[in-house]
Amino acid sequence: MLAILDVIMLVLRIYTWLVIAMVIVSWLVAFNVINTRNDFVRMVDDFLRRVTEPALSRIRRFMPDLGGID
Repeated sequence: MLAILDVIMLVLRIYTWLVIAMVIVSWLVAFNVINTRNDFVRMVDDFLRRVTEPALSRIRRFMPDLGGID
């Protein structure tokens, strides 16, 4: 039973870091520090959006629109 709990906690920890990475990448793109025309940057951004968007879209449904704040 502890092994299953450890796996669940590991998955949640990895997902948390992916969300943090998505926030950082979105800020870097917004401030023109990195350019999405670069294939590698676009690939990383696309991967992070695909992984984090299902959970974040559910959260966004209940939160009020805050403008450009992440």
